[in-house]
Amino acid sequence: MALMNFGGVEENVVTREEFPLAKAREVLANETIAVIGYGVQGPGQALNLKDNGFKVIVGQRSPSKSWDKAVRDGFVPGVTLFSPEEAMQQATIIMYLLSDAAQIAMWPTVQKHLTTGKALYFSHGFGITYKDRTGIVPPKDVDVFLAAPKGSGTSLRRLFQEGKGLNSSFAVFQDATGHATERCLALGIGIGSGYLFETTFQKEVYSDLTGERGILMGALAGVMEAQYNVLRKNGHTPSEAFNETVEELTESLIKLVGENGMDWMYANTSTTAQRGALDWKGPFRDATTPVFEQLYAKVAAGEEAQRSIDTNSQDDYRVKLEAELAEIRDSEMWQAGKTVRSLRPGR
Repeated sequence: MALMNFGGVEENVVTREEFPLAKAREVLANETIAVIGYGVQGPGQALNLKDNGFKVIVGQRSPSKSWDKAVRDGFVPGVTLFSPEEAMQQATIIMYLLSDAAQIAMWPTVQKHLTTGKALYFSHGFGITYKDRTGIVPPKDVDVFLAAPKGSGTSLRRLFQEGKGLNSSFAVFQDATGHATERCLALGIGIGSGYLFETTFQKEVYSDLTGERGILMGALAGVMEAQYNVLRKNGHTPSEAFNETVEELTESLIKLVGENGMDWMYANTSTTAQRGALDWKGPFRDATTPVFEQLYAKVAAGEEAQRSIDTNSQDDYRVKLEAELAEIRDSEMWQAGKTVRSLRPGR
């Protein structure tokens, strides 16, 4: 690991130069990696590992849409695709990539296959951090660690195919073999991470839950709705309101911010835009800081975790979820967005 300076603060990071793919292959040469769950993160991580030359198998229930997807992705039933129990029996590393609610439900089965020396891998600190709520307490004689890509499994796969990488955090919760860190880093490199930065299970889940509910999804959706509604209330058309609220952000500005930073964006806009953005940044920060503080406090107290466990484990969860998603999808704002996207050249 190397110390890197981030805004004046030094952090431990691992790059592909320090831990090349050849070293990762060497570390995991005698390991059988079982990906349990083929939903959000499973496909991207499994396929990247497979393409990088690791021995990876998938454990998935059949019949299911996820089983069928794994077959379409090239995993062969009875050879590299098995039931979860069969895959875990063969594995030396179990990549536990089910949803948080599904991890709780399957945990008694997983425990049976965590024999001495095996490793249990996560891409989220939820199950371990909130163990009093999830019941996920690994035996002491196995390694427990995580590599958490900072994005969706779809993005992880797409960037891998483009020869790029998605940054990931990593953490070791339990080192039973004395090799947990190198196993963890090897998997982090194997799944296609751009670089890996060190954290803990607790910090990973606190930042992740805050980010998902905050700027990445909840806050973003909320402020978009607020601006769109104000524009519409003042007589602007749906097309104008959507383009000024969403399209310009997603199709232009945010990509430039990602490439060059917000300071560059400010420096390369009109003087009118510069002045307005600088003047209004503070009021928006001050207005939302109390909401973020309340959010973080609820995450740290376990309230957000419990709400997820309670709602996502209900029998009618999918029905209720679809109703909530339909409300967003059918709103004027996102119906306008559907039309805008259809009018993009080349679409």
